Amino acid sequence: MIDLKYSLIIEATEDPTFFGFYSPDLEGFSGIGHSVEDCIYQAKWGMEEHISLLKEKGFPVPEPNTNPKVTIQNESRLEAVT
Repeated sequence: MIDLKYSLIIEATEDPTFFGFYSPDLEGFSGIGHSVEDCIYQAKWGMEEHISLLKEKGFPVPEPNTNPKVTIQNESRLEAVT
């Protein structure tokens, strides 16, 4: 079982040695890893650090997601503005 308190989106990049990740439940939280497993590991500890920083700065902390999901997808493409 993956033990995360918030949902996680992992995105494959054009560089096969890097994946990006972020949580749609936790504003401002993101990171990179070298594999899907690395992203999950880094996200677990990174989320805890992020929550600690939010509390330390007096910012609101979102309630944990009761059914967090991990989504693995290709990196979102941004459309060029013409």
